[in-house]
Amino acid sequence: MTTRTTFFAACTALMALPAAATAQDAVADMVGVDGMEMGTVAFTQTPNGVLLTLGITNLPEGGHSFHIHETGACEPDFSAAGDHFNPDGAEHGFQNEAGPHAGDMPNIYADAEQEVNADMFTDRLSMQEGAENSLFDEDGSAVIIHVNPDTYQAEAGAGDRIACGVITLRQ
Repeated sequence: MTTRTTFFAACTALMALPAAATAQDAVADMVGVDGMEMGTVAFTQTPNGVLLTLGITNLPEGGHSFHIHETGACEPDFSAAGDHFNPDGAEHGFQNEAGPHAGDMPNIYADAEQEVNADMFTDRLSMQEGAENSLFDEDGSAVIIHVNPDTYQAEAGAGDRIACGVITLRQ
């Protein structure tokens, strides 16, 4: 009887493995314009969207604009990341009737220790390959942090890009 119970428990545990293995996880290792490591942004696909977990360091104290950009590339000035991720052709800004972009995210705020630890959720992104709003299209996606906070209006005005991270699937 004990052997059957143990066998059944082992089979049940093995059946759960494929479900756990299909959960999509990704990470963006953030770097500053000077090449300094600035922490990570982790991405987890959920049934209803994507959960972002921020562990950012070495960020100047205060508010900063935080966006997902359309190209998975971080060149020295981070312009290679392109514009905001926007597969729907929306306009910029949470307070814009024709917005927001799928890549528009809430501002983040670095504390006196120059750190940001936060969770965000969005239903405007997906990590599923082939989905219309997938972060993993042909040219990938990147996270960009700007020097100033976003205004949430049609004209963003967030200033220079100060940190970038290419979003990559975790293996």
